[in-house]
Amino acid sequence: MHINSKDFYAREGKEIDLKKWPTLISPFYKSNEEYQKRIEGHVLRLSSFQDVFYAYNRYSLLLIFQAMDAAGKDSSIKHVMSGINPQGCQVFSFKHPSAQELEHDFLWRTTKCLPERGRIGIFNRSYYEEVLVVRVHPEILKAQGIPSELVVKRDFWQERYHSICEFEKHMYRNGTRIIKFFLHLSREEQRKRFLKRIDDPAKNWKFSPYDLHERKYWKDYMKAYENAISATSRRIAPWYIVPADDKENARLIISHILLDTLESLQMSYPKLDAKRQEALESIRKLLTSKTKENT
Repeated sequence: MHINSKDFYAREGKEIDLKKWPTLISPFYKSNEEYQKRIEGHVLRLSSFQDVFYAYNRYSLLLIFQAMDAAGKDSSIKHVMSGINPQGCQVFSFKHPSAQELEHDFLWRTTKCLPERGRIGIFNRSYYEEVLVVRVHPEILKAQGIPSELVVKRDFWQERYHSICEFEKHMYRNGTRIIKFFLHLSREEQRKRFLKRIDDPAKNWKFSPYDLHERKYWKDYMKAYENAISATSRRIAPWYIVPADDKENARLIISHILLDTLESLQMSYPKLDAKRQEALESIRKLLTSKTKENT
């Protein structure tokens, strides 16, 4: 049951039809025990990669999670990144923009949250909301103060896609590697998860009437995702469409894709030059002599 990252990659230049992408596939585990063993193995390897990633200090990694409500973004981040050192990881959740953020271009509020070199940044929702929820609810554009002659342009959304692609190219050229995950949930599975949130007192806080309101626009959101993924999935900033009806399977797929990406960077711990090695050897001799002296 080998996971092949390419099976979930939205190929560059290919029009995406989400009805042809499954929300549920055969699991990559035969039992809960096997799942736990595999995810723990992935987490352990991710932790090892992060140590090298931080020490190498040449790349930064940005993970973007987008999905419909109840698709499992939070739990995926929690389980997959559980072994990551908090000092080397930053998580940001983007919801409704503030008044200050609305005074800037649509990329501003996320740009200031990008990870530094050696660190992993996680966006739970992202600048893609500007071509998803804003496209489904175009009235939101009125609050953004954009000149009306620009909003009515026929290619308005294509220009936003272009801005995003150029932005991601810029980040790539400066050492940021980007992986974008769309957690592909079925409408029926979302209904079941909403009911669980209502029936379980410990999960009541997760449910909002707004979630049910947005469910009415399911087809519009699917179309918006199709357009956005088709226009912005690139080799240097790929989209992966992850079947999300099985949360455990989704976590295994996500963690495997992360491992493949980190392994492809061919990183190593920094090698010290001869002068630094000589200095360390002198310190070692000093510490050794002190130890002998104290004993």
